Amino acid sequence: MSTVGRRGASSPRELTRVGDRLSFVYLERCTVHRDSNAITAEDADGITHIPSATIGTLLLGPGTRVTHQAMALLGESGAGVAWVGEHGVRYYAGGRALTRSSGLIEAQATAWANRRTRLDVARAMYRLRFPGEDTAGRTRQDLLGMEGSRLRDCYKRESLRTGVPWRRREYNRDDFSAGDAPNQAITAAAQCMYGVSHSVVAALGCSPGLGFVHSGHERSFVMDVADFYRTEIAIPVAFDAAAEGAEDVATRTRRMLRDRIARTGLLDRCVRDIKELLGYDGTRDTAEANGAPQDRVTLQSDGDRHVESGRNHGDEIVW
Repeated sequence: MSTVGRRGASSPRELTRVGDRLSFVYLERCTVHRDSNAITAEDADGITHIPSATIGTLLLGPGTRVTHQAMALLGESGAGVAWVGEHGVRYYAGGRALTRSSGLIEAQATAWANRRTRLDVARAMYRLRFPGEDTAGRTRQDLLGMEGSRLRDCYKRESLRTGVPWRRREYNRDDFSAGDAPNQAITAAAQCMYGVSHSVVAALGCSPGLGFVHSGHERSFVMDVADFYRTEIAIPVAFDAAAEGAEDVATRTRRMLRDRIARTGLLDRCVRDIKELLGYDGTRDTAEANGAPQDRVTLQSDGDRHVESGRNHGDEIVW
């Protein structure tokens, strides 16, 4: 019997392949199955085939049923899977990671565990959010104030650009339709960005919960990463969608956001940003032998030294 969860390892070069995929595919009220190397979505209108290797994240909305074969294929192809609420505005559960290396999560944990380096990463994150701002020496309270001001300016700027009236940000977790068109669009865009961010974070093997700006939530780091691109991509797309009318604004936002993400190569950029922020050069990734990816599993020894696993080191110990 094969080992549960066993699959081929990913090489360091394969990690960035998430950047070449579709950002996300949202499905609802259908049955998800497998046909060869494609995922199929069957509903009253027929069957749609989706090549599994092109999927970054599959968002499963209300009324979806998924077969074991479909999930096996998605796991083999390294696609992220998330179960979400209607309009994709709630996250319920997610699937496994693409990488088998612990390199990035170790780099993340090392930076997170020290208060000084955690603040350094937070400052770097704010520089990504707001290019041109000087974050050196800023306290966390300073950074939060900067963020609030820039967001208000962004809402006003996008309202003037699109002609969409804007009062203030309103989000009712229990009633999505309570907000006006731009607020619904911003909520839908934000949740989609969280899904995309989660897929990249998981694919790289990072911990979703070890955040540098956000804290106390199982997806703190996911929120950190998604916010890098909020004022550049998510909010402008939301106002563009709202400018076309209030009817079906969430669906229109998802489609427009998906197109923008693909056009700008955001997934590949997200991979690069995470690695740069964590100061990771890939030296701890999966090793290769004769061109084929090999699992790199070591045992920790003294002096941060790693020794070969799969062998008995008893004869080498001097008592």
